[in-house]
Amino acid sequence: MKHVFLTGVPGVGKTTLVKKVCEAMASAGVSVSGFYTEEVRERGRRAGFDVVTLTGDRGRLSRLSTESAAGGREYRVGQYVVDLQSFENLALPLFRNMCEGRGRVFVIDEIGKMELFSQAFIRAVRQTLDGSSCSILGTIPVPKGKALALVEEVRSRQDVKIFMVTKENRDTIFDDIVSAVQECLK
Repeated sequence: MKHVFLTGVPGVGKTTLVKKVCEAMASAGVSVSGFYTEEVRERGRRAGFDVVTLTGDRGRLSRLSTESAAGGREYRVGQYVVDLQSFENLALPLFRNMCEGRGRVFVIDEIGKMELFSQAFIRAVRQTLDGSSCSILGTIPVPKGKALALVEEVRSRQDVKIFMVTKENRDTIFDDIVSAVQECLK
């Protein structure tokens, strides 16, 4: 096993667990890099999502659509418009600078519909899964509706361990995830 992915329904706590595992790995001296997605709230309601690097850089992933874009291609997931350029500008350079040497963890939170509008992101994830010396700690959505090709590829890989995060287990599954990531680093 080389990679660990968490899956579960939206809002169940996947990103919170990823952040906690990153903290534990960093405390143990493991080099951790990558990004996670974070909900953006305005006046008590979700307004969209940002991409946040583990070094604290932040960029827009999506926002609620108030009107359609004038000209150009618009990428939408439900009521959100994806800012593909902002996402790629922040996330893609992380793949280029990630894994020199073994014993490193690269975080991809998440491989979901919004991120998959980027063909460059899809290529970068595949290259990292196949050819990188580091281990990935990532999140993928639960299957719903039309299958997402890259998510199904990840789900079916022999070198991936998947944890299903639920409201019932999210407070007790942490140690199992940390152990799995440590096993990947051996």
